[in-house]
Amino acid sequence: MNKSLLLGIGRLFLRVPRPIWQQEVARGARSAEKSLAFMTENHHKVRDFAVREMPRIAEPITPETIAQNLSIELEQVISILDELEKKLTFLYLNAEGAVIWAYPVTVDQTSHRLTFSGGEQIYAA
Repeated sequence: MNKSLLLGIGRLFLRVPRPIWQQEVARGARSAEKSLAFMTENHHKVRDFAVREMPRIAEPITPETIAQNLSIELEQVISILDELEKKLTFLYLNAEGAVIWAYPVTVDQTSHRLTFSGGEQIYAA
């Protein structure tokens, strides 16, 4: 098996040797780990809830809904949502502070429509 990666630039394909692309993948993983180090267990719970429930609810998810369902104080949920949005991490809020985009899904209309095995439909972020 070939141990290089083909990198396409326009009509041109360049071979990137395995040690080089593996080094870049490892560097990217370390960078991602550092950028997510600020996230607490509750950050992950809030983000995961938004991603899981947005296809089911199919409308913006309010901080109150998140707080009630996760049994986390509303003020903490608002703070977590603000921090996740400011750090460009996984989600985006509307003017009212509700989650409208939680990667990989959004309630905003895009050209990519998703249908889940349970029949839920939503747009891809």
